[in-house]
Amino acid sequence: MRGDTNQFTNESMTMRSLPTESAVEESSALFADHPVSPHFPVSVGRLQMASDFLHQPALLRETVSLFGEIPPGVVIDATVGGGGHSSALLDARSDLSVLGVDRDASARRAAQVTLASYGDRVMVVAGEFGDVAGVVARNREFIAGRSIVGVLMDLGVSSPQLDDPTRGFSFRADAPLDMRMDPTTGITAAELIQSIPEPDLARLLHHHGETRFARSIARSIKSRSPQTTAELVEAVEVAVPAAARRRGHVAARAFQALRVEVNDEEGELSRGLDGALFVLGLGGVLAVISYHSGEDRVVKAFLRNAETGGCTCPVNMPCVCGATSKMRLLKASAVMASADEIARNPRSRSARLRAGWRTAL
Repeated sequence: MRGDTNQFTNESMTMRSLPTESAVEESSALFADHPVSPHFPVSVGRLQMASDFLHQPALLRETVSLFGEIPPGVVIDATVGGGGHSSALLDARSDLSVLGVDRDASARRAAQVTLASYGDRVMVVAGEFGDVAGVVARNREFIAGRSIVGVLMDLGVSSPQLDDPTRGFSFRADAPLDMRMDPTTGITAAELIQSIPEPDLARLLHHHGETRFARSIARSIKSRSPQTTAELVEAVEVAVPAAARRRGHVAARAFQALRVEVNDEEGELSRGLDGALFVLGLGGVLAVISYHSGEDRVVKAFLRNAETGGCTCPVNMPCVCGATSKMRLLKASAVMASADEIARNPRSRSARLRAGWRTAL
C-alpha cells in the first residue's frame, strides 16, 4: 500500500490555535468523573438545569448520517455535553445504545435529563475523553458483549460553559480565572499563571498563535498575576499596542492557551484518538468535530496514519514496509457547516468534521 511520508510523530501532534476570537469562544464539547444512571424522575429543578445547559450541536445532520452506516451496537459519545448528538443518534437508530462520557458534572446532569426517555439504551458516566479505553473497560456490564460501533468526539469548550460567567472561560464577563472543565480537580488558570515561569508562558502563548507579542504579554501577565478574567484581559491589552491588534479580541489567544493548558486538551486528544481506535470494532466509525486549526491538524494526521497504516514508503513507489490500513476515511478534506447552519448557529462556522471507518483490527 502506498502512503505519504506523514509518519505520525510527536511533531505532527502539536496543536496551534487559530489567531481569532472564534477559536476561543466557538467550540462545543466537554468531559467527566463518577458514574450516574439515566433512570430518575425529571423534576422541575432538573428541567431548569437542562435548559440552562442548552447547546446547539454542530454538524448534527452530517454526524447522524455518518452513523447510519454502522452495524448495531454501542456508540461512545466521548464528549456527551448536553446530549444533543446522542439523542439524534438514538432517534435515528433504534439498534444503537450510547455510553455518554463527560468530566463536567453540569453537563452530565443535563445529558441525563435529555436522554432519560431512552431508558436502558443510555448510560451517562464521568470520565475524560482521553480515557476512552478505560471508560469502556469500566462499563463492560452496560456494553454486555456488544461491539463498540462508534466513537464521537466534539472537542473544545461548549456554549453553556462559555456563557456561564462563573466558569472563567470567557473574556466577555468578569469572573474568577478558573477555566477548569471539571471544577473539582486540577489547578485553575490563575494558579497556572502563578506557577509557570515567564519564558514557558511566552512559549505557550506563541504555540497558540500569539507570535509577535508573546514575550511582552507573558511579562505583563506574570507581573500582574491576574485573578479574574477582566484582569487577564487588562494584562494583555497593556502589552499589545492598539495599532497592532488584529481581527478578534486582543486576549483571545491568551484565553485559549491557558484553557488548553489547564485542561490538558492536547494530551487528551492524543490519548483519546489512540483509545478510540483501540476500542472500535470492525465497521465502526470514529468521528471528530474540532474547532481550530491545531486540533484539526492532529485529527487529520491521525486518521491519515490509520488509513496508510503508518506506511513510510515513497509515494511514487509500491509499499514494501508491510503497513496495513486500519481505516477508510470519509474524505480527504473536512466536512464544514452549511451556510444555513451557520445562519442558525454562528458558532458552528469554525466546526470541522473528520471521520473514518474501521476496516481492520
